[in-house]
Amino acid sequence: MSELTKNVKPLEDFNWEEFENGTVASVSKEELDKAYDETLNKVADHQVVDGKVISVDKKEVVVNIGYKSDGIIPASEFRYNPDLKIGDTVEVYVESAEDKKGQLILSHKKARLSKAWDRVNAALEAEEVVQGFIKCRTKGGMIVDVFGIEAFLPGSQIDVHPIRDYDQFVGKTMEFKIVKINQEFRNVVVSHKALIEAELEQQKKEIISKLEKGQILEGTVKNITSYGVFVDLGGVDGLIHITDLSWGRVDDPKKVVELDQKINVVILDFDDEKKRIALGLKQLTPHPWDALDADLKVGDHVKGKVVVIADYGAFVEVQPGVEGLIHVSEMSWSQHLRSAQEFLKVGDEIEAVILTLDRDERKMSLGIKQLKEDPWENIETKYPVGSKHNAKVRNFTNFGVFVELEEGVDGLIHISDLSWTKKVKHPSEFTQVGAPIDVIVLDIDKENRRLSLGHKQLEDNPWDVFEEKYTVGSIHTGKIIELLEKGAVVALEDNVEGFATPKHLVKEDNTQAQQGEELPFKVIEFNKDSKRIILSHSRTFEDPQREEKKAAAAAAAKKAPRAKKEEAPVIENVAASTTLGDLDVLAQLKAQMEKTK
Repeated sequence: MSELTKNVKPLEDFNWEEFENGTVASVSKEELDKAYDETLNKVADHQVVDGKVISVDKKEVVVNIGYKSDGIIPASEFRYNPDLKIGDTVEVYVESAEDKKGQLILSHKKARLSKAWDRVNAALEAEEVVQGFIKCRTKGGMIVDVFGIEAFLPGSQIDVHPIRDYDQFVGKTMEFKIVKINQEFRNVVVSHKALIEAELEQQKKEIISKLEKGQILEGTVKNITSYGVFVDLGGVDGLIHITDLSWGRVDDPKKVVELDQKINVVILDFDDEKKRIALGLKQLTPHPWDALDADLKVGDHVKGKVVVIADYGAFVEVQPGVEGLIHVSEMSWSQHLRSAQEFLKVGDEIEAVILTLDRDERKMSLGIKQLKEDPWENIETKYPVGSKHNAKVRNFTNFGVFVELEEGVDGLIHISDLSWTKKVKHPSEFTQVGAPIDVIVLDIDKENRRLSLGHKQLEDNPWDVFEEKYTVGSIHTGKIIELLEKGAVVALEDNVEGFATPKHLVKEDNTQAQQGEELPFKVIEFNKDSKRIILSHSRTFEDPQREEKKAAAAAAAKKAPRAKKEEAPVIENVAASTTLGDLDVLAQLKAQMEKTK
């Protein structure tokens, strides 16, 4: 027996019977349980009660609601309230007064949700400032836990300044103002910006009241857009338009300033009502035109960089802020309508000649064609009348072909000067745009910068030969190549064409000649000056018949006198009204001639 137990003796007056039967001093166990229960709160499942925080750590919060056991709630349910401490009273939802293990199950989140909607609506009505825990990012903003409800915080409502890094706010507890509630979908929109706007509005009024045009202030670049830069002037924003960033051309404001950069700006204008302030940066430096070389004059050569291209011309930056325009007409001696993009592109480093210079208006016009000799200065020497050249077809008109002998030197070949023999209705039948063509200079119009050119003159005039070959009355074989309303075009030898009217296309069998037929044709008219040959197929067989009848008539006429002498007595007895037309031979001849006609 150990020293601790050797002197232990049972109590002489301990009532073992009462202990085993659950009674103490004649009080039953039921009475004891009842007395004990009366000292605790009556708790029912699925109700919201107030509890007292008795323990807080990173994982869980222990809450006493006056029940026989305490409830344990995950600390994550209190993220919206980082200042939670022991002794605070919180609302809890009783999920189960006693689970299988006899544990009290509580939820702070469900307690908040059960009353959250009423509290959110009350906060909106009272414009109350509420606390919320930013849970995560979402499209266009953040998700905020407010009273257990997931509310939406738009990115534009986080701060008065544009936010570039949303992640820095995740996990933070901030104050918000409820700005909108959708009762149907139970959506809540909150704003942190609204809390500070009222204060900023007062600051803006105070700042704007002290603004003056021309005043120079220091500001911070808060946002850069394609059209300009927003600058924070200490509670109020101003805009530097892209054209006011630099005297030179600016295609990207980011090349001039950076975010969060502190810069000096000058106030150009402001609107008291809309509270818009126009700022300038370039105005803090002298205008480049004021620093332009005083000796620079018309005719001088300058070098520059093409900064802008348009169809009508190109702007060249001679020095930062000083630009000159090269009109497209000053890019080439050619008079053809063309676009400036055919000659220059943005970024080209070029040399140009000053054509006009107006320092007061700060305008300068330039030219680059002047760097080359004007081809019309010595046109008579380079392209004398009668000289032969090779040209390029530029375009057509109904009356001729415009060609280019070299850049700036154009000429016209009239449609009548294209071919000696071919009837050209439109130049496109003879050549095509872009094709080379040999020409001869016929005339020079220096004042209007035009040359009259010919193509057919490169060959001898074949009509001198045709005049002897296609004499009136001569017969030639021809092919009908085109039928028109007024007649047919007939192709003859020597690549020459003639024309026949419909009545001259009647064949011997009284049918009409058709396109593609090859027939004999008689020349009935030849005009060398107008280069016209009129043909007839029907005359090729009608004329011989006519000659034959004429000969027959002549023969009959020769026989008539002899017959008269032999039959004189008879004739003498014929009545005076009888004429030669009554003779059988002449009657037959007359009938044949009428039939022929």
